[in-house]
Amino acid sequence: MSVKYIEISCQKPFAKGMSFGPVGPYEYIVGKVHFEIDPNHPKNLAVTDIGLAPTNRNGHVEFSSDFAVLRPQDPNNGRGSVLLDVVNRGRKTVLKSFNSVADSDDISAPLNAGNGFLMSHGYTVVFCGWQSDVPASEHLLGLDGPEAYKGGRKLTGNVLNQYQSNEMVSMFPLADREHDTLDAVDIYQEHAQMTVRMHPNDPPIKIPREGWDLINLDDEEEGGPPNKVIIHDGFEPGKIYQLVYTAEGSRVVGLGFIAVRDLSSFLKYARGEDGNFLEGSVERVHAFGSSQTGRFLRQYIGTGINIDEQGRQAVDGIIAHVGGGMRGEFNLRFGQPSKDVCYIIPELFPFTSLPQTDPLTGKTMGLLDTVRGQGMVPKIMFTNSSAEYWRGDAALIHTDLEDLGDAVEEPNVRIYHFAGTQHGTGSFPPNSVRADGVKGNLPFNAVDYTPLLRAALSNLDNWIRDGSAPPESKHPNFSECSAVDSLSLLTRFKEVPGVRVPSKVLNAMMLDYGSDLTKGRTTKLPPVEGKTYPALVSDVDETLNEISGIRLPDIAVPVSTNTGWNPRHEDIGNKELFIGITGGLAGWSLPLPVTEKDKIKFEDPRPSIQSLYPTKGDYMERVVCEIDRLIEEKYVLPEDKEMIKNQAEFRYDYVAKCGVDER
Repeated sequence: MSVKYIEISCQKPFAKGMSFGPVGPYEYIVGKVHFEIDPNHPKNLAVTDIGLAPTNRNGHVEFSSDFAVLRPQDPNNGRGSVLLDVVNRGRKTVLKSFNSVADSDDISAPLNAGNGFLMSHGYTVVFCGWQSDVPASEHLLGLDGPEAYKGGRKLTGNVLNQYQSNEMVSMFPLADREHDTLDAVDIYQEHAQMTVRMHPNDPPIKIPREGWDLINLDDEEEGGPPNKVIIHDGFEPGKIYQLVYTAEGSRVVGLGFIAVRDLSSFLKYARGEDGNFLEGSVERVHAFGSSQTGRFLRQYIGTGINIDEQGRQAVDGIIAHVGGGMRGEFNLRFGQPSKDVCYIIPELFPFTSLPQTDPLTGKTMGLLDTVRGQGMVPKIMFTNSSAEYWRGDAALIHTDLEDLGDAVEEPNVRIYHFAGTQHGTGSFPPNSVRADGVKGNLPFNAVDYTPLLRAALSNLDNWIRDGSAPPESKHPNFSECSAVDSLSLLTRFKEVPGVRVPSKVLNAMMLDYGSDLTKGRTTKLPPVEGKTYPALVSDVDETLNEISGIRLPDIAVPVSTNTGWNPRHEDIGNKELFIGITGGLAGWSLPLPVTEKDKIKFEDPRPSIQSLYPTKGDYMERVVCEIDRLIEEKYVLPEDKEMIKNQAEFRYDYVAKCGVDER
């Protein structure tokens, strides 16, 4: 087993010793797991450049990963199930996603139990660091791993970065976001390129070389390698800039897959005498990833690396949330795992679980080909918001691209579309400005979809524990005529007062990087941009809410229109583009006209709340019916009924009281 030893640095009561029903109190454990793997073992060969990593005297590659654990103080009260949080850019996610803990920019804040869902159900929660370019911080979980060397020298190669700002700035780091940089070889780089465009599917415009420079302004590294790029006239708000340059030093980023695999195996199979402090209390491991790490899990399972060196399945169940049809630079030479832009990421196809032929390239394959060949296919749920559909890629995971129909589904897979939602869960009343200062054309989507995630996890756990089948997949499809082209649907919103409709939508694009990406190498940078894939979304009803997917009362019994897209406000530039081509698309929520008088006054094509529900009692009766139906179909847990009902009542009262603003 590749886990060499576990180092625990902190062990204390969680939430000040709070007791969570019959499960009792939890404890919080923080530490580091140290790995040592054989680079020549067949189960490790899928890691790009593993053969170029430095080895110890045993010929093994060493690395370490930060981790944290929340476990019942009495293991006998636990569920036997680990929820493995594949942390997003070093940040813990599952307490927000399942315990409804409020989001916070303060990474040093103590963990909050929220509604206590995971604890009251007895899950052991494990947070696993896997990303090698996470900035050093005691509050972030990362991976400390080696760089690749060839002939005793660091590798050099081309890197593609994308930048977009919400205000005028002059400089960006040679990294994605705030992550550790991939420093340039030198400042000259006559073959380096900088381009700009307004829309991801527009052709790029080259910026003359004299208009920008590679620099190093860090005082402590005076004369060091360039780690920033500067445009002399500034990066204009909203515009999309892409930089191609030559970097030195490539991390073996694919070791993140090994960290997830081998920590999971260790917790399931290792003995206490080997340092496994969870011995005997772990029967199954479910991995959850959101956004970046939802894409990570799509690639993890596609790589087939879920079988450990002893031939055992590591992760039993997967929820890949809001990853759409994307993967990422998680196993690529000079990869930047933080990068999340599907319009420059070099791996998209295959999208579907089972094989299909890509009409753009002629390749035939499926995402799960390798694990199906291994005979060990985990139970998998792909969950997406409306935002990933409007981003142009989510529908591709269940679409037959050759016939433009519904793809056949792998029996161990479920695909759920959370209707009328944005990339991150919302809260009511809707906010006009996000915590990061970003403004949209309309207030941001207010739908709280955490009840759907809680039900999905419970269904996944029961599926693996006793074979109880989860509810069927629910998403836009051709058999029910609910999947439509996004551009054609966008015109339906033009007549709504205050809604600005962009002239273009987003389409995933076929990119030719001139290489076999299974070997983790690219040669064409910037890539040759080819044709686009179809962008399919859910059709809408008369209230302009989506008709397909899992529809919470927000959508099925609406007092607002709720979308997965929101144009950028003119204050942050490029108002014709959707917010979130990095970070995930934002949506909007806009109240329906309250009365027929409002509808006429504002010339709103949508029905009034008064016409839909003559009284509040009529509205609440329909809300309860919808909740009961969702519970019966197992898309919502019975314990969430009162919360969803109360949220619906609050929405109705708020909209009825505030009315419709004169936009």
